[in-house]
Amino acid sequence: MTIPAPQHPERPAGWISTGLSWHDGRALLGAVRGTRVHERAVAPGTEVGWLLGGPRRCTGAWLAGATERTPCPHHAVIAPDGGATQCPACQSVDRGLALARDQILDDGRTYLLYLAWFGEGLLKVGLTAEQRGDSRLLEQGALAYAFTARGGLPAVRRAELTVAASGLARERYKSRLKTDHWWAHGDAPHRRAVLAEARAQAHRLLDGHAVELLADRPVVDHVERFGLADGAPEAYREITGLAAGAVIAGTLRPPVGRHLFLDQPDGSGPLLLDTRRLTGWTLVPVTGRPCEGLALEERSRPPEPDTQEALF
Repeated sequence: MTIPAPQHPERPAGWISTGLSWHDGRALLGAVRGTRVHERAVAPGTEVGWLLGGPRRCTGAWLAGATERTPCPHHAVIAPDGGATQCPACQSVDRGLALARDQILDDGRTYLLYLAWFGEGLLKVGLTAEQRGDSRLLEQGALAYAFTARGGLPAVRRAELTVAASGLARERYKSRLKTDHWWAHGDAPHRRAVLAEARAQAHRLLDGHAVELLADRPVVDHVERFGLADGAPEAYREITGLAAGAVIAGTLRPPVGRHLFLDQPDGSGPLLLDTRRLTGWTLVPVTGRPCEGLALEERSRPPEPDTQEALF
């Protein structure tokens, strides 16, 4: 639930986190102060420490035709543990949300239809603006993907709906389901084979559609880039809640989509942070302080299924 902003809110001091995004193959942590934007590359091995200041605030909106985020004019306060990172007013004008809700029928840009693999049985179909390259796939944490078709927004959206309706792939998966598959995701040849066959099936479904079918685009694998060649850590603690005054600290591993693993200096095992939870908090750099004020959930690799046949 969004907490109403005060009638005359003051402009917050400090840098407000906008979370993690990918641009040109690089993961960047962003923050804003009014109209000023700061981005920092996420480099594995870097030690970080942030003290969170509240209240958590709306980060503004991406308006149609804009090249930068427009700050929230209300400096609105949002719920500390809510999934939304924008106030209702900014949600109503955000271009990305309007596109996801089919409120934009065409914008003149060229789009790519993709098939993305998040684990065994988790095949997703979606679309992204061609100018963004594979940034959207990296942000989603796709372990592998294949571009499948190309065209204008109306045609690619119809193609997406056709593939989803066939049952070949789904349009959405929850984040928890994706992370559950980081422990075991097969090998690269298997991922390539699954996506190549799925793309061939999709092309048969899209015969006659007003899109260009992309049969020769390579299958791209992100597992090594995400540091998941040996799977996720055997055990880790996932950050499930933040509050003003909390401290997040540790040494970064390679980012996985919008998630960060942070190794702890006391050897207690890594923490996992979904950077969307960080969005909207004011960050103050700190050094030498342990994590505190965090709600945590223990996660561990599930046991291998017992395939031995019973003796009797």
